[in-house]
Order: sequence, then structure tokens, then C-alpha cells
Amino acid sequence: MSSNSHLVGVGFGLLAYGMWGFFPLFFRQLSHVPPLDILSNRAVWACAFVAVLLTLRRDWRKVLAALRTKRQVLMLAVAALLIGSNWLVFLWAVANQQVIASSLGYFLTPLVNVVLGLLILRERLNRLKWISVALAVAAIGNEILWLGRLPWVSLFLAGTFGTYGLVRKQLPVDVVSGLWLETLAMLPFCGLYALWQAELGHLVFSGHDVTTMCLLIGAGALTALPLLSFSAAAQRLDLVTLGMLMYINPTLQFVTAVWVFGEAMLMPRLLSFALIWSGLLVFSWSAWREYRAAG
Repeated sequence: MSSNSHLVGVGFGLLAYGMWGFFPLFFRQLSHVPPLDILSNRAVWACAFVAVLLTLRRDWRKVLAALRTKRQVLMLAVAALLIGSNWLVFLWAVANQQVIASSLGYFLTPLVNVVLGLLILRERLNRLKWISVALAVAAIGNEILWLGRLPWVSLFLAGTFGTYGLVRKQLPVDVVSGLWLETLAMLPFCGLYALWQAELGHLVFSGHDVTTMCLLIGAGALTALPLLSFSAAAQRLDLVTLGMLMYINPTLQFVTAVWVFGEAMLMPRLLSFALIWSGLLVFSWSAWREYRAAG
């Protein structure tokens, strides 16, 4: 791989994770809109935006290929359920001053992937990865002791996004086609929700002021653009580099929550983050050693 290709890949990676990291800033502008309304609009406009991309790229044959087997259709439906519920809880977290908890969840995701690999794929963990998992468990234990309950926002976001990655890894469907099919699968539920709300006198897809409507439409494009950048980065970078860049997203969310939104960062939660960051450091060191050994 040429150095130019690597630099371009890093650029795409920074763009993807940077956009994801600034999602709380964007969606906070829609805090006056119910999360389910935002999710419904996001799914509709993302589906429309990606449909235009597929048409411009003449890639509809890939979509049809993904629908050829019942197994792939079922897995795409599961992926849609996972990513849709992940989006919904993230939107709820942004609207309810829980961005620190959201950040913690996305920091936990790589370690959730390790556990899923152990339980589902029967992968073996070396000593360093066991230590990283133990540190993550300690962080969750600290959250339970401090909050007096499970940190459900963090665990839900980490669990759904980690499982979504596992499902998509086993699907031979490209990013663009997969996103279109996933958002398409959400539309019946969004339509039923909109009809239910209309009966109650609330319009989900109309009746907004111009600024809100533009933001809701923009949410569709903003859903697709970082995924396209991520796909371009993945084609040019090794998994270790891509994995290191991934921490940009929750770091930006964390900084936004504390320094922009003014969410309280108490000592018990700081300890949770310290444990997670230590676990990620151990995990990253292990991944780097494996990468060097394979090279």
C-alpha cells in the first residue's frame, strides 16, 4: 500500500469519526423534537438520500443481490432493528443530557466486540485481552455502585452497536446497499408511528418550521456521509489503524458533553472512564502486537 493511499485513508477515517463525534452537537439542535420523530425522519431521508446515491452509481444490482436469500433478508432485518434502536437511544441520550453516558457506551464497544467474538465466534482471548475485559467489567461495576442501577444507556449503545457490527460482518453486502435496505426496513414502523401520532393530532413529517425541517432532512444525509467515508477508509487502512481512529468518536462526544453541554463529570464516573481507557489501552497494545506478529 502506498503512503499516499494510507494518508487518504487516514483522512477519510478522520472525516468519518469526526462527523460521528459531532453528532451530539447536531442533534441537540433538534432537542425540541421527540426522539421517535427524529428517528422516523432520519430513516426516511437517509433512505431517500442513499437511493439517489445508488442511482447515480448504478448500483441497484447489488441491492437485488442482497435480497436473493431468506437468510440475508433476515439478517438485514436484524441489523435494521439493532441500528434503529441504537439511533433511538442515542437521540434520547442527547435530548436528556446523557451524552457522557453515550460516550461511555461507544468507548465500551470495542470491548463488547471482544466478548462477542469469545461467545459467538468462539475466538480465543490472550492474557492482555482478558485484562481489558476485566477492566471493562470493573467499570460497569463501578457505575452500578455509583448509580445504584445498571448504566443502561451505555450498555445498550455498546451492546446494540457491537452486535450490529457482528451481524454486518457476516453479511456480504456493501455499506451503501446495506444502509438503504436497513433504512427501508425501518419505514413500515416509522409509517405506523406517524399514523398513530396523526390520530393524536401530531404530525411527524410536516408542520415544522423551516429550520427544523432542514435539520431533519439534513439528518438523512448526515447518516450516510460518515458511513461512506468509513467505507473509503476501511478500503485503504489496516484494521489496527482503523481501530485507533475509532476512539475519536467517543472522545469528541465526551469533550462535547463536558465542555459544551456542561454535563457534570463526578469522580465516580471519572473512575469508570479511567478503567475503560485503561482497558482500551491494554486492548490496543494487544492488537498492535498481533498485527506486528502477523506482518
